[in-house]
Amino acid sequence: MKSVLMIGQSNMAGRGFINEVPMICNERIQMLRNGRWQMMTEPVNYDRPVAGVGLAGSFAAMWCMENKEEKIGLIPCAEGGSTVDDWAADNTLFRNAVCQAKFAMQDTELIGILWHQGESDSCDGKYQTYYEKLQTMTAELRQELNAPEIPFILGGLGGFLGKSGLGANCTEYELINRELLRFAQEQKNSYFVTAEGLTPNPDGIHMDAASQRRFGVRYYEAFSKRKNVLSPLENEMELLDRCINVPYTKGEKMHLAMMGFISGKMTYEELCRKFENI
Repeated sequence: MKSVLMIGQSNMAGRGFINEVPMICNERIQMLRNGRWQMMTEPVNYDRPVAGVGLAGSFAAMWCMENKEEKIGLIPCAEGGSTVDDWAADNTLFRNAVCQAKFAMQDTELIGILWHQGESDSCDGKYQTYYEKLQTMTAELRQELNAPEIPFILGGLGGFLGKSGLGANCTEYELINRELLRFAQEQKNSYFVTAEGLTPNPDGIHMDAASQRRFGVRYYEAFSKRKNVLSPLENEMELLDRCINVPYTKGEKMHLAMMGFISGKMTYEELCRKFENI
């Protein structure tokens, strides 16, 4: 099995409203939870009770569409509200990510690192030291994981920031985006993904569920093509439909039935009948 490490802050963890997009149900997408690989169910990165849809689900669904005989595992380590300083090598978030990744690497091949962070650094001139801090962190992370050439995919911040709600204080997001893009252009095996055209929840800071799905497709494009994605993909909605709307296996049908039961949409007797007909 392959695996990818998810790090950064809340838009990597995901805050999209789960009821706004179709569920991704795929037995070949696993998530690391309680030291075990489990079938992916959103929220994958449960850092807060408000965790929801993130970009990793559609990223993994795209990977499965192009790698039909393999599984992929998601290693969720993002932490809402974290700054780039919080990800320094001597801090808890970095150490936890290394620990979780090394644990996953015991039985998987780590093939990528997904990073989305910067909202918490989009004020008070913090952009001026952002590049150097990110460079130090990525170098130490690659060294710790003995993965000097592993792709590092970093996403841009949404253009909706700096205007309203919780995002009103992110007035320097464009300067952080400049540093993120410069990082991808100058650092080996690093690739930038634009957030152009993506839209927020009513809070003004977190990408909505539909945007997170699109963002995951763009992340996969950068990962698979090893290139910066500087504008929305012309066919990203078509790709999203193709990677999610696939025939379900027996196990996936049972999973969906169980989800219906625990959400109160069917009785236990209905669940049993459903299982008998799968």
